[in-house]
Amino acid sequence: MPNILVKIPKDSFPVQHREALVRLLNNAAASAEQIPDDAKKRFLCWVVVDEVAPGLWTCGGIDVTAQVLPCIAMIYLPAGVLDAAARARYVSLAHEAFRQALPAADQRQLVTSVIVHDVMEGTWGANGAIWRLPDFAAAAGFAHLKSLGYTV
Repeated sequence: MPNILVKIPKDSFPVQHREALVRLLNNAAASAEQIPDDAKKRFLCWVVVDEVAPGLWTCGGIDVTAQVLPCIAMIYLPAGVLDAAARARYVSLAHEAFRQALPAADQRQLVTSVIVHDVMEGTWGANGAIWRLPDFAAAAGFAHLKSLGYTV
């Protein structure tokens, strides 16, 4: 049940491709975090896409967006949801989401930066209250955390 903040160069993913990217990132989150196929559970996955204007995305001080397509996904989720294997899978799935959503005509090299942030227990506020891992587990239905006594 992450918050996923995406940055892409402006107009690099036309509407249909941007919609595909959001859908694929949602699917990646559900898979890596073991969220059941339930609309109420998946509603907790928020994706915000921010398009960066031309000239404002540089690498080493140079605008390289004519040669490469840089994309960033910052994924925030409660600490304790992912183990090392799930984290690695998540990063791979997020990269694949960008790759699959790319317009076929875009021949630039895709370069992604996927950053997984574990939000420390007791520091995530939702709707005016602090949520803890059991709250998230109950709301999102993390299948792998049921053994810890977190009910769905």
